[in-house]
Amino acid sequence: MKSKEIAHRFDQIADVLEFLGENQFKVGAYRKVARTLSDLTEDIEVISREGRLREIPGVGEGIAQHIIEYLDTGKISKYEEELKRVPPELIQLMNIPGMGPKTLALANKTLKVRNLADLKRVIEDGSLAGLPGLGEKKVENIRKGIARFEAVKERIPLGLALPLVETIMAGLKKGFKITMISPAGSLRRMRETVGDIDILVGSSQGKKMVEVFTHLPMVKEILAAGETKGSIISDEGFQVDLRVVPEKAFGAALQYFTGSQAHNVKLRGIAQKTGFKVNEYGVFRGEKLVAGKTEEEVYESLGLQYMPPEMREDRGEIELAREGKIPRLVEVSDIRGDLHVHSRHSDGTGEIEDIAKKAKEKGYQWIAICDHSKSAKYARGLPESEVLKVIEEIEELNGKLKGIRVLAGVEVDILTDGSLDFPDRLLKKLDLVVGAIHQGFKKDVTRRMIRAMENPYLKIIAHPTGRLISSREGYEVDIDAVMAKAAETGTALEINAHYDRLDLDDLNVMKAKKKGVKLAIGTDAHSVGMLEYMRLGVAVARRGWLGPEDIINTWSAEKIKGWKKA
Repeated sequence: MKSKEIAHRFDQIADVLEFLGENQFKVGAYRKVARTLSDLTEDIEVISREGRLREIPGVGEGIAQHIIEYLDTGKISKYEEELKRVPPELIQLMNIPGMGPKTLALANKTLKVRNLADLKRVIEDGSLAGLPGLGEKKVENIRKGIARFEAVKERIPLGLALPLVETIMAGLKKGFKITMISPAGSLRRMRETVGDIDILVGSSQGKKMVEVFTHLPMVKEILAAGETKGSIISDEGFQVDLRVVPEKAFGAALQYFTGSQAHNVKLRGIAQKTGFKVNEYGVFRGEKLVAGKTEEEVYESLGLQYMPPEMREDRGEIELAREGKIPRLVEVSDIRGDLHVHSRHSDGTGEIEDIAKKAKEKGYQWIAICDHSKSAKYARGLPESEVLKVIEEIEELNGKLKGIRVLAGVEVDILTDGSLDFPDRLLKKLDLVVGAIHQGFKKDVTRRMIRAMENPYLKIIAHPTGRLISSREGYEVDIDAVMAKAAETGTALEINAHYDRLDLDDLNVMKAKKKGVKLAIGTDAHSVGMLEYMRLGVAVARRGWLGPEDIINTWSAEKIKGWKKA
């Protein structure tokens, strides 16, 4: 988690520097290293201790000193100095989608915008739209950004909540021999964003456990510390609550606090009709405790098959459980490869060989390198000649690598007329072609995707709705029409596993499965560390009730290549 904490501080430094109009090279340097650190999976303290900080892409001597200072003291003096130069109310406004430091600086200087109320005022009176480079369309995007900012600012992205809760649970396990411990709430159901983070433990040592919990290294503030409950604010500003229950009631409590509310309401209705009472203490018939130690026995006592937490949203799972028809959901262990990874050839940071070695460590059989095509200039998209060189490099690597195969792919832009950014003669040479829209989000997106899927070489549509959870609603697209065409042409739709995309979402995944569409999980990794996002994509697949047979990541490399030829 410390690498993410440092990354957040570097991003804020970049915001302040950009707001103040300082050197763009310096701004870009902080942005680059923040992105790299946020996706780092190796312990930053170990890297520092071994003197390898300068090996991290973008980390020079100055940045390395800032990292060391944070690891030693918990502070970065440069960060504190820079943030003093801009009022905190303005720093907060930089998080509004569509705003950005440059636009905010102009609004601050010209219209005296100092806080959210001021920003809303200049939108309503029309003065913001009169600023150079803005206009009604951009202002409307900012208006939507404010609504989104206010809606999600109290929510925590799954990709940030999950590592934090795992770090806390590991800290508790160091001090106690715990066998009954789990996240609860929406985090356990793997929703794309969560509110407060809940951890449940079955133990008779409640007071001691709360004491350890409230004094873990990531604790910034203690909100409560009782006999069986504790609550803290982490360094990132996230609230985490711990609840300790007797072991005999752990399963009942875990089921109760995992939810969802709609699932639990229906469960209690079933219990009442059969003469039982269900709560966080157990399943009771009258005063007699019938079940409670495990979730399995809680459900079994009500005549229900166990339901994975990701399914518990009252979408028909209880009806299936009554019939004993809960499907086997896909698991991370079923995944044989990642279908969407970028290398240093475009805007990634990793060498293809390093990516392949990491994929092998994860137990994969193959990995697909899909760098950007030439029209994606902002992402250092490759011209045809460079793609051919990448194919040659991959062929050489496959000749020497053991236990892992690299597939030569591309993330090719779908152009405004629906054609692809590369000619068929080049696409034919690749093992995998992933199509994506990166520009012109409002320009006939549905028509463009449908035409693109008519190309026999295109096999996957990446991030099909184009949303960013934190900042963007997505394309103007008829996703039902896109799914229908995907089913007709045998094109797979991607579940993009980056935590700010998770696109398709779980509801669209369920819809795609019903329409007979295959799904592909891609991390969209731009660094080796981002390969870890696969588990977030698998979580979306499980929430969409997908089994291994629904996802092409479970195929062999030979089947992937044969599918492309077909």
